[in-house]
Amino acid sequence: MRRFTLRAGRLNRIQRIVVALAAATLVVAAIGGYAWFGHHQANERDSTARVCAAAATPAAQAIFSYDYRTFDASVANARPFIAGDFASEYAKTTASLKATAVSVKAVVQAQVSAVGLVDTARDGKVDVMVYLNQYRRNANISGEKVDQDRVVLTMVRSGNGCKVDNAAAI
Repeated sequence: MRRFTLRAGRLNRIQRIVVALAAATLVVAAIGGYAWFGHHQANERDSTARVCAAAATPAAQAIFSYDYRTFDASVANARPFIAGDFASEYAKTTASLKATAVSVKAVVQAQVSAVGLVDTARDGKVDVMVYLNQYRRNANISGEKVDQDRVVLTMVRSGNGCKVDNAAAI
């Protein structure tokens, strides 16, 4: 029976090659994982941005429209589009607006003419610029007036859609 033996020098050389190959494999795997994760994160931000941009139009139209005859229903119509601290801010604003809207018989119909992305942050928030026309009628004006407003809606992902987390007029 013949016995194969490796000399100590040859064994050390093979061990060094195996260790080097294992280290190179780990480095390549780490770089690949990092690249995949970055790509995945970018795709998630893009997806969120698209969903939020699409949700901005119905949200803005609901939030910035009201009719004095059905004021509470107008406010309730906007609630599903609102999230976070903005919900309490919106409730306070509309509560203080109600008496004035009823006294002057105000009807405001908001229509979005365009939307555009301003920023997509890593924290999942998306800033959407909304070009908003508010057609308003009330007892103090004759006919209908149009206010052309620009609003930045900060939106966050919520389930399969997005909700407004903040609104800032420009």
